[in-house]
Amino acid sequence: MSLYIGLTGPNASGKGEVARILSEQGFTLHSLSDVVREEATRRGLDHSRENLIRTGTSLRRERGEGALAERILPMLSLRSVIDSIRNPAEILVLRALSGFHLLGVDAPETLRFERSRTRGRVGDGASLEEFRRKERLEKSDSGPGQQLGVCFSMADVVVNNDGTLESLRQRVQEALAKRGVTL
Repeated sequence: MSLYIGLTGPNASGKGEVARILSEQGFTLHSLSDVVREEATRRGLDHSRENLIRTGTSLRRERGEGALAERILPMLSLRSVIDSIRNPAEILVLRALSGFHLLGVDAPETLRFERSRTRGRVGDGASLEEFRRKERLEKSDSGPGQQLGVCFSMADVVVNNDGTLESLRQRVQEALAKRGVTL
């Protein structure tokens, strides 16, 4: 039986940790951000946050809002995790897969900011206010850009990642069990 787990939520919410937890359970990892990075490289652009957002928006505008998910479909195995879902049309493409579940991952804003500082990605925002401003830009309500808030509202189940890695592991198992999925 095929099982596909999509991950959505704000940046630095812990989606990467959830993806690692699921990979330990035999899931292959796929990221729509990898599709965007490959396209940015093909276009001769560096991988700054701004360039990646523009590239993803451009791909959605040129090829349809579900284009990133459509590109990743041939790469999926029978047990796959799909990370970096940022547009509702991507969810609609993935929902066509039998066995697809969308997991929202969230954490308090100040914790996400501290995590973003720890991971040190260029462009995440050096201050809490800049971090907030950048997050607001990723929460459009329509169009080919990033619609993180809309995607999060479409989640089948939500996991709050405000504790330890072990508590996150337990919350992921419980959330998926609510969907009838046992790891």
